[in-house]
Amino acid sequence: MCLIFVAYRHRADYPLIIAANRDEFYRRPSAAAHHWNEAPTVLAGRDLKACGTWLGITREGRFAAITNFRDPRRNRDAAPSRGQLVRDYLCGDTSPQAYCQAISSSAAAYNGFNLLLGNRRELWYYSSEGDGARALEAGLYGLSNCLLDTPWPKVVRGKELFRRLLTQERLSETAFLHMLADRTCPPDELLPDTGVGLPWERTLAPIFIRSDHYGTRSSTVLLVTAEGRVQFTERNFVQGPNEHATQRFEFSLRAVPAGGFSAKEANRSGAADPRRE
Repeated sequence: MCLIFVAYRHRADYPLIIAANRDEFYRRPSAAAHHWNEAPTVLAGRDLKACGTWLGITREGRFAAITNFRDPRRNRDAAPSRGQLVRDYLCGDTSPQAYCQAISSSAAAYNGFNLLLGNRRELWYYSSEGDGARALEAGLYGLSNCLLDTPWPKVVRGKELFRRLLTQERLSETAFLHMLADRTCPPDELLPDTGVGLPWERTLAPIFIRSDHYGTRSSTVLLVTAEGRVQFTERNFVQGPNEHATQRFEFSLRAVPAGGFSAKEANRSGAADPRRE
C-alpha cells in the first residue's frame, strides 16, 4: 500500500473513512479482499508471495494498513515482508499501542515502513523511520512513502480532493474511487528527490500510478459508521486503469464495551455481503 487518506473522527456519522491505493509490481501475485480461511474475522487482500497484506479490518473493528518508506539505498532483498506486520496485528488481540511497542525492537529488520493501527477506540501511527509511535487525534491525514502528512504533491492534492468529498452530505464510494484514479502529474520542480531518478519520480508522482511493470494494483474505500456498520469496497486493476473488477462487503462490527467509535454500538454481527460488478 503506497497512498492512504484517513478521516478519523472527522464526521460524527462516519468516525473512520479510508481511501487508499496499493501500488505494486504487476508480477507479484496477490488475492483480492476476502475473509481469510484461517482467520474468518479478517477481511483483507492477500500477498500470495509472503502471505501478508497491505490493508484490512476485522469484525471486531481492528484496522491496519501499511506503506513502504521509499529509500532505495537502504533496501535489502532479504528483509522480511512488511505485510506480515499488518497480518499479525489483524490476527492478534493486542492494543495498537502495545503492538507498536512490541515491534519497535524488531522494526530495523524490515525495510522502511509506515504503519496505521486502530480499533474502535483509537488510531495509532508508527514509522520505522520517524520518532516511534503516537496516537492520532481527530482529523484528516495523508500517508504516502514518507512520514505522515509529508507534503508530497500527491498527498497535498489527494487530501484536498478527499476533504471536498467529505463535505458531501451523502458519501459516495464511487466518488472516492474516482479520486483514487486521479492521474494528475505535478511539475518537476515539486517532485521529491527520493533517490530513484527523475523519470521514476515522474512515474510515481500521480495518485494513480501506471507503467509497464509497476502501478496501482487496487483501490480501497472503507467506511465505518457510528453504529458500527462497515462498507468495504475494493477495485482491482489488471495492468492499467481500464481493466478492473470491483467487489463490496458490508457487515456490522461485533458489539464491544462502551468507548468505541461512538456511544452507539452495533448490537449484532451481520454476515458479510460481498457484491461484485
